Amino acid sequence: MIPSAARRFLRPSGLVPALGLLALGLLAPSAEAQKAAKLDVPITWLDQERPNRLPPLSLVEPLLDDEGVQGARLAIKDNQTTGRFLGQDFRLVERVVPADGDLGATFDAALKAGERLFVTGVDADALMRLAPRAEAAGALLLDAFTQDDDLRTDRCSPAVFHTSLSRAMKADALAQYLVWKTWRRWFLIVGSHPEDALLAAAYRRAATKFGALIVEERTYEDTGGARRTETGHVQVQRQIPVFTQDAPAYDVIVAADEADVFGEYLPYNTWDPRPVTGSVGLVPSAWSRVHEQWGGTQIQRRFERLVGRPMTDRDYNAWTAVRAIGEAATRTGTNEPKKLHDYMVGDAFALGAFKGEALTFRKWNQQIRQPILLVTPRMLVSVSPQEGFLHQRTPLDTLGFDLPESRCSLNP
Repeated sequence: MIPSAARRFLRPSGLVPALGLLALGLLAPSAEAQKAAKLDVPITWLDQERPNRLPPLSLVEPLLDDEGVQGARLAIKDNQTTGRFLGQDFRLVERVVPADGDLGATFDAALKAGERLFVTGVDADALMRLAPRAEAAGALLLDAFTQDDDLRTDRCSPAVFHTSLSRAMKADALAQYLVWKTWRRWFLIVGSHPEDALLAAAYRRAATKFGALIVEERTYEDTGGARRTETGHVQVQRQIPVFTQDAPAYDVIVAADEADVFGEYLPYNTWDPRPVTGSVGLVPSAWSRVHEQWGGTQIQRRFERLVGRPMTDRDYNAWTAVRAIGEAATRTGTNEPKKLHDYMVGDAFALGAFKGEALTFRKWNQQIRQPILLVTPRMLVSVSPQEGFLHQRTPLDTLGFDLPESRCSLNP
């Protein structure tokens, strides 16, 4: 059944005559009016190269050097689709700083050039160094990279929006599904890198929050060496069973391996025959090449035609950030950062992003809300929040730190 709000555009007195007039040019604005109404909306992609990046454990996964910016490029094209009818010209300014370059100087140069809308791929510390300068200049930084929870609970800035998922959001998404499956007894295996420790903390919190029990926790030490030549299947087949032996009875392994050191070795090699989740196996993700629902196939195909590879999490985060700016600019008819900011944290903002429901920003920390995919390498298994996990505002706020848990209060 067609909603009444939409039916009026299907009546003979509505859309059809209007289309006819448009075809005749009678409703089209003059060239002078179009030129006068033209609104320039430059969006800057700001990133810094990362030195000493480790190759993936498997050659199946290439080492990408264009993650994020490709999503931003596609989003600019999507913004232009609407913008060209409204006299809005969206364009992407790309500023990528060398690993040993001065990110701050590049940012200052961008501000001096009049750029005020930024999508960033930099790490948490770099982002927080830029935030005060952005505040002073009236600029916006849309973070498409960091996962650090403290940027959503303590180190918040009115200039910073987050379109990337936090670790707590990912951990909660997986925890809800495991609890729904009644797999409540977890064997947590943690890597020895700092980012692994942060991810493990998110899983501990999620277990407490949703009523799971971590029956044992073990650390997998990274001893270095050649990742692809010193870990052949014979060694893995012998080492991993011994490493996972004698654990208390558990339902599922949760791997906290953000550094990508050991997780891929776990499936089918553990002492007990149990599912593997977390950083490998069943993985919580903002996006995945396997996602096909809610129009996901459409954006997947467009991205592949543009780039020649599947869209990744970081590409999707950047796409979401650029589209959020585009949606706000289209609705408000302005490129002024303050007005765009106020619209994006307001109740009217809603971004369609191939997730089955509109994405919105949390007012208190400017983190985007969104459903989280639970995927294996070739299949979408589920989407969180899971059925039955309720919230007074939206079930999406069951994922990650909620308002009472955050010390941020950016838009009271």
